[in-house]
Amino acid sequence: MNMYDNPDTVSHSFDENYLSPYLIQAQWAEFVALKEVIHEFSLRLQRSIRILDIGVGSGRIIQNLYDIPEIWQYVAHYTGTDNAVLCLDLASKMVNDLGINDKVTLLNLDAVALDQLTGTYDLIMTTWFTAGNFFPDDFDFKSYSRATSKLDLTVNSKFTTIFSQAYGLLAPQGEIVLGACYKDNDATRMKQELSYQKMGMAIITSSEDSFTATQERFWSQRFTKEKLYDYLPFVVPQQFAFKDLDTYEYAMQVRIKK
Repeated sequence: MNMYDNPDTVSHSFDENYLSPYLIQAQWAEFVALKEVIHEFSLRLQRSIRILDIGVGSGRIIQNLYDIPEIWQYVAHYTGTDNAVLCLDLASKMVNDLGINDKVTLLNLDAVALDQLTGTYDLIMTTWFTAGNFFPDDFDFKSYSRATSKLDLTVNSKFTTIFSQAYGLLAPQGEIVLGACYKDNDATRMKQELSYQKMGMAIITSSEDSFTATQERFWSQRFTKEKLYDYLPFVVPQQFAFKDLDTYEYAMQVRIKK
């Protein structure tokens, strides 16, 4: 089951009553940073831009962009993919209610199948920590133990597959933007654990893991710059740019140039 196909956890994930202050702050800091990127892109290219959103979720970013006409005008077309039907239903309703079907396409597509897309995009992005949700297919949520199990994430082939395919879909001068990534440190780990616990989930990982996972099949990896360099070896380090989304080493935006 996709971790966003559980009605209870989905409703909690999108309800601010269940979100920690750190997640709420990161959500808005990420949106401010994305607006700056979209504005910069459009001015540099002297036209509106084509966007691909991997893991569109409830469509929150679409709604936020639409609500600011000065930014929405820079979007030529917005394609959102997700493999969680519950999320796509929420996003589809929102798009229909706003009457923007002519400018937004939503696709039920697993991120590992991005190579099925035929177009090119100026900006390919994931938002609100989605980049950290891509766990190995053989990860066993039922038997993973805080005491004995330790997953070696020196390599994450799913992450590399997804973003290598995304990189191939970029138009000239395009960029991948990881809207928000957790920074890998102990303070962030504890904040992640508290966030999941506030949503009513049970943590199955420990301080020795570089990711946080729950019995409810939620997973979120933390990153360092070096880890991202290793996961994306087809991009030279000079093509990466990192932007802090707070002052306490919790989250960062990552831009990856073509």
